[in-house]
Amino acid sequence: MDSLKLKKWYPWMVVGLLWVVALLNYMDRQMLSTMRDAMALDISELESKIMFGKVMAAFMWIYGFMSPISGIVADRVNRKWLIVVSLGVWSTVTLLMGYATSYEQVYWLRALMGVSEALYIPAALSLIADYFTGKQLSLAIGIHMTGLYMGQAIGGFGAFVAEHLSWQSTFHWFGIVGIVYAFVLMVFLYEKRSETAAEKAEDKKLPLGTVLKNNVAAIKSSLGMLLTNIAFWTIIFFFASSSIPGWATKNWLPTLFSDSLNVEMSVAGPIATITIAFASFIGVMVGGPMADKWSKTNLKGRIYTSAIGLAMMIPSLVLMGFGTTFIAAIGAGMLFGLGYGLFDANNMPILCQFVPDRSRATAYGMMNMTGLFIGALATNVLGTLAENNNMGLGFACMAGVLCLALLLQLTVLKPKTLNME
Repeated sequence: MDSLKLKKWYPWMVVGLLWVVALLNYMDRQMLSTMRDAMALDISELESKIMFGKVMAAFMWIYGFMSPISGIVADRVNRKWLIVVSLGVWSTVTLLMGYATSYEQVYWLRALMGVSEALYIPAALSLIADYFTGKQLSLAIGIHMTGLYMGQAIGGFGAFVAEHLSWQSTFHWFGIVGIVYAFVLMVFLYEKRSETAAEKAEDKKLPLGTVLKNNVAAIKSSLGMLLTNIAFWTIIFFFASSSIPGWATKNWLPTLFSDSLNVEMSVAGPIATITIAFASFIGVMVGGPMADKWSKTNLKGRIYTSAIGLAMMIPSLVLMGFGTTFIAAIGAGMLFGLGYGLFDANNMPILCQFVPDRSRATAYGMMNMTGLFIGALATNVLGTLAENNNMGLGFACMAGVLCLALLLQLTVLKPKTLNME
């Protein structure tokens, strides 16, 4: 089986394997947002939007705290096994969620899911970046991201499935699928590092204490390089700015549409998730090749593609906040998803232009942390606004933050290469 990774097409197989993991990643986290009503029949605390917001925010706080740690780990261990363990643990948590009988159990299981899922994205994206070193990187990352969107869309049917089975059975079966797929990855997924065999052999000869000391020194060096890089701070800002509406649409858009359109959650959930997921799929499939081609003639091609995506998201948020018809809801979701796809396909490729390969998982982990923390704050704020029927205003206000992010992205980022080594 080792010969498999030597095939020219194997990098695309890696994208395919991780696409399924990405799908499971977002499917397992998304379906809770659409099954609140069903679960509230058995766990009364979930009837409160504020209490439910705390559950959703718990995942985000833990996920955010773990992200830089998982990035540092991913830069220094075998990413294949990190991904396998991550998938196995969060799938087991999903399975156990079906046995929860109290608010406290739901809360802590959701927090544990944040720990396990945080290990995945930095490892997966840096692994793909090592297999695709420039020319088709945006396309490869974009295809992988469509797995996240597909998982988000399928997760939107959680309420529908729960109506026909039960919310407990829904969690059980979704968890079992992930556990089984972890065994598939054990067989077919391979690590890829840029270090030479001689470097690996040299590390094995060193005493454990020296290896640990060298790793600590490498971590300090990597963090020092990142924290003094103005381009990296700019990337963090526009990534975090987009995370506010990104998480808001995942956690609260089904509720917003249910309230503004006066429909059941089983209808509002798919409208919110499918429209955005479908449009995001189109966005990355257009934005990936577009950015790759543009970058051949202009080093800022990927930055410009991402900026177009941010610009499209701005009016969509206003429409989400104040729209009251099905046409407005679907139109806002499609515009947001298309813009988000253009943006999302180019985050790691843009990062590769300013951060060397051995620090990319760490860098993306720090980006995830910032995005999750600000997203968690927004989730709590939106929960409070929802209680007062003002959630729409909160969505519209996010557009202002994106305007500033767009300005900084276009003026500060000045790349000198497509792939910093």
